[in-house]
Amino acid sequence: MRRATIYAIVEASGRQYRVSAGDVIDIDMPAQEGDTLELDRVLLVADGEAVQVGDPTVAGARVVGSVIEVGRGKKIDVRKYKAKVHYHKKTGHRQAYTRLEVKEIKLA
Repeated sequence: MRRATIYAIVEASGRQYRVSAGDVIDIDMPAQEGDTLELDRVLLVADGEAVQVGDPTVAGARVVGSVIEVGRGKKIDVRKYKAKVHYHKKTGHRQAYTRLEVKEIKLA
């Protein structure tokens, strides 16, 4: 019989991520490379048949990960245009990210 992997749904920076040990996610939180982050807004933890749903979070559950990279994403061009008045404007945006490798999911 194969053991089911434990996974969690965690909220970070207003977004929700489904993570398990060994996953790599990009989050929008300031940190330094090599830091260890603990995400405590765990909304759900599932381990095979056992599922714990938080109200709104699971008490005592944490997701621990280490920061492996801090950078900025691909540039996005933003263009504004108004017809018949010769108005054109071009700007850009690069979103900052923190790449996090999930080490473990801790339960209370």
